[in-house]
Amino acid sequence: MDLCNMEQIKALLARHGFHFSKSLGQNFLIESWVPQDIAAASGAGESNVVLEIGPGIGPLTVELARRAGKVVAVELDRDLLPILNETLAGCPNVTVVPGDIMKLDLSQLVKEQFAGLTPMVCANLPYNITTPVLTLLLESRLFSGITVMIQKEVAQRICAAPGSKDYGAFSVLCQYYADTELLFDVPKECFLPAPKVISAVVRLTPRPAPDCIHDQALFFRVVRGAFSQRRKTLLNALTSAFPLEKVELSRCIEAAGLPADVRGEKLSIPQFATLANQLENPLS
Repeated sequence: MDLCNMEQIKALLARHGFHFSKSLGQNFLIESWVPQDIAAASGAGESNVVLEIGPGIGPLTVELARRAGKVVAVELDRDLLPILNETLAGCPNVTVVPGDIMKLDLSQLVKEQFAGLTPMVCANLPYNITTPVLTLLLESRLFSGITVMIQKEVAQRICAAPGSKDYGAFSVLCQYYADTELLFDVPKECFLPAPKVISAVVRLTPRPAPDCIHDQALFFRVVRGAFSQRRKTLLNALTSAFPLEKVELSRCIEAAGLPADVRGEKLSIPQFATLANQLENPLS
């Protein structure tokens, strides 16, 4: 069965009485080059177990199964389970796990399903869970690579450079945990039903946390404060976020080597780290 053939997809779904769920963000691929290129971009090989989130009817799953030692596909919609039983019948190295990825114990899942192989992630993520899922995956530090297809707008934010219009707190979070790379676009016409936006594939390669950061929680508190009112200067934004006198915050900004009128959106991760380190003593 060609899992990207529109007529075969429609026949498959009709046979199982399946209806698309808008709340689950379900859009199935109808161009075979897309799952092939995503799977290839992941770099999955025999030494890997790939975690896939939201396999749908399984076109990416099949491509990953051809490359990886094992694929573990987590699917929330139980109506898709009998369909996956059919479409993945020829993939003995695939395990389908029913459940919500946000509620599963990732450490336990990796311990049970990934033993002896290197864990990585490759998925076509539903748009409505992109940010929390990527945050969960990055913070877990369990995976050697994360390759996902997401809304292009979010992919641009993930990879944005300081000072650009797309740069924000989520950019900093992703780049704190990983090297990020925008790979290629996927037009809306490649999906059934077609979404309203263009998709893009992004690769995140986890790396150790920057060693210039003393207190990770304080670092992210500074980042969130800086972007909470991005039209304001960094000083004014942090005045609203921290219980410190403006003169003390100004002194910390100056000690971090930053201009007095700088905005948070201009700061790189090392600059945020230096500022957070300067704020340690005044806040203690």
